[in-house]
Amino acid sequence: MRLTILGGGGFRVPLVYRALALDPTSLVREVVLFDEDPARVRAIMRVLEGVGSGPAVRVADQLDDAVRGTDVVFSAVRVGGTAGRVIDERLALGLGVLGQETTGPGGIAYALRTLPVATRIAERVADLAPSAWVLNFTNPAGMVTAAMQDVLGERVLGICDSPAGLVRRVVRVLGVDPARAVAGYAGLNHLGWLRSVVVDGVDLLPSLLADDTALSGFEEGRLFGPDLLRLLGCIPNEYLYYYYYTREAMTAMRSADRTRGEVIADQQSDLYPRLARADDPATVWDDARLAREQGYLAEARTPTEGRDESDLAGGGYEQVALSAMRALVTEVPCDLILNVRNGSAGARPALEQLPVDAVVEVPTLVDGAGAHPCAQPPLDDHQLSLVSALRAVETATAEAAASGSRRAALRALTVHPLVDSAEVARELLDGYLGPGPA
Repeated sequence: MRLTILGGGGFRVPLVYRALALDPTSLVREVVLFDEDPARVRAIMRVLEGVGSGPAVRVADQLDDAVRGTDVVFSAVRVGGTAGRVIDERLALGLGVLGQETTGPGGIAYALRTLPVATRIAERVADLAPSAWVLNFTNPAGMVTAAMQDVLGERVLGICDSPAGLVRRVVRVLGVDPARAVAGYAGLNHLGWLRSVVVDGVDLLPSLLADDTALSGFEEGRLFGPDLLRLLGCIPNEYLYYYYYTREAMTAMRSADRTRGEVIADQQSDLYPRLARADDPATVWDDARLAREQGYLAEARTPTEGRDESDLAGGGYEQVALSAMRALVTEVPCDLILNVRNGSAGARPALEQLPVDAVVEVPTLVDGAGAHPCAQPPLDDHQLSLVSALRAVETATAEAAASGSRRAALRALTVHPLVDSAEVARELLDGYLGPGPA
């Protein structure tokens, strides 16, 4: 089978390719890379050439050539590049609100650029590879997955490694066999909570929440602290740090020399030319990957606190994506936490409090027929309030991206929980889109 990677010059493409090279099923015979930046994809190709035993790789010059007749598409594009991210984050911080590429106004700006492109990609896939499955990595993953589903239906699944990483870390601290643990997780992309970990019919999460020592043994336990976790009665996705510790995150971001986007922009402006000329590009890339992972969510950690070792070693989103791909193609089912449509005709919604066409992040059974979200207990009042608020943001953002409506974009910025002033929302709109009538 053929796998097409859109955003083929992306930094994490070698992770996917290395995982394919180690896949004992050898499902993928050819990988097709497409990227708007030929220099980046050439540099990444030098890293892939060092793997040796992976599937054949070719670079496509045009999107249509990349997707025509393919079996699976991994879509990981960054519309506007890192320069766009720098603007998204820096503009927000300059106006006194949190700047982050998917959370807050930066995520809205990123979505406004990205949703029209994602829709065009979906349309080309529909025309040229109508039976292909699309696994979307592009952020904001929930909104982008929904936009592509509007064209391709439920053949689009959204991938994020944050929930899987959270579950992996919690299960390790609990000391149980991951194969026996059933995780109860629910929410939206970058806005979800681990609400149970059931082993042999017993939920082990309450005992974990009562154990300060165990909570200090994994990243989210340290990030949120035992008092907050016991207050919530669950373990939030790491991105909820920006909601529960907004002031602290803002202070850290504003005191830093550079935003996360600026750090990555500097890293990449140095990395890609080095990859193009290095004698050992794979080692150069490995060193850069480690440095990049160590800086992830740095504003939430003390200067001496490092990332979880298993996360630094990789095994994140590429493993989630390949597991989903294998289940779709081989029809051997697997259970994953994915961004999927909340419900299908005649099926019970995963989250009954939300519309069936909402894209939710929940445990999902994947098989040859597609993705089947598993019904979850209702969200509590606090969880539902945040999810409902962000659903309103997503709906308005999608309307703005599809129609060009400044009014809808302004509504998205105004009602976002992390934008604390309607006037600031208007200033953000003018900064992101340029002055004009709302």
